Amino acid sequence: MKLPRHAELWLPGYLRDRFARWTSPATGPMRVWLAIADHYEPFVGRADEKTATERVALWSREWPSITERYHDSAGRHPSYTFFYPQEEYRPHLIDALAQMTRSGIGDVEIHIHHDGEGERDFVDRMSGFRDTLFHKHGLLREHEGKIRFGFIHGNWALDNSLPGGRWCGLNNEITLLEELGCYADFTMPCGNSPAQARTVNEIYWAVDDPAKPKSYDRGRRFQAGDLAKDLLMIPGPLGIRWAERFLPRIEKGEIAGYDLPSRYRVRRWLACAPRVGQDIFIKLFTHGTQERNSSALLSRGLDALFEAVQAECGLRRWPFFYVSCWEMYQAIDAIWRREDPVAARTGQLELTRSQASLDRSHE
Repeated sequence: MKLPRHAELWLPGYLRDRFARWTSPATGPMRVWLAIADHYEPFVGRADEKTATERVALWSREWPSITERYHDSAGRHPSYTFFYPQEEYRPHLIDALAQMTRSGIGDVEIHIHHDGEGERDFVDRMSGFRDTLFHKHGLLREHEGKIRFGFIHGNWALDNSLPGGRWCGLNNEITLLEELGCYADFTMPCGNSPAQARTVNEIYWAVDDPAKPKSYDRGRRFQAGDLAKDLLMIPGPLGIRWAERFLPRIEKGEIAGYDLPSRYRVRRWLACAPRVGQDIFIKLFTHGTQERNSSALLSRGLDALFEAVQAECGLRRWPFFYVSCWEMYQAIDAIWRREDPVAARTGQLELTRSQASLDRSHE
């Protein structure tokens, strides 16, 4: 059997993880947290302004109606996180996503593509976009005096991880992200890319070596009450799919027109996704503005996802929660502080509802 490209990076870690779970299986009921991270690029394919606007309008029109059909164990509708590229910023497109955020069914975080322009350019672009999202559009959030954001790197090239330094150029990018207010990185996994980390299927702290690229390759495993180290990495599930085709293939948590959700895939995510105690954190990703994906996801694919998650968790009698990437981080942070993540989420939801009511009263 021919292995996928760059399997030498992730396969040893995957096998170690499978062995560890087999020899020390979780006992008792689990709780499942599901987030969707969209590499949301309205201008992908060198689209013009009209096409980009139509792509965002499609999501603004269809996504709210999909969410109304589903709710999690706490009665909350699904949430969707739009990682918007800094270089594609248009105020009217962000405003459309901000409206879904205020409705409690979406959120906006930061995505960027850059290619060796240097540290000063990166810091200026990131800080300017961060401040614009927060001050002009009411997005992101402030914590301990700093605007906080989640991050996905364009072309998977986090911390200068691609050969030749393409699409990044910064060996100290992890340090820069932390200084800029990044609360967690959601770039991984990328599977058959050389940027893929050797650490798979676990939440961990990346410890930056500013003199070397790809410092997130290995890190310090996340544990409750442990000392925080540099940047928190929250990857999606990575593994092998044995069914649905004659030959096995890689599973990296991507939902797309050519690879829609199924109950079998949900079972693989439940088996492979990072676990912390009794909690399973499933971070999926997509490129939702591409027509080949948006047409499939919005017509039936997302319905299939939520139905399969509900069915598989219901079969196991496991509670499940739809969260944004920020809310997933909050649940993980609550565990780190040795608090109940469900109680912390409930309190945060009440605060969000109160803020939403206040916002509406001023409109």
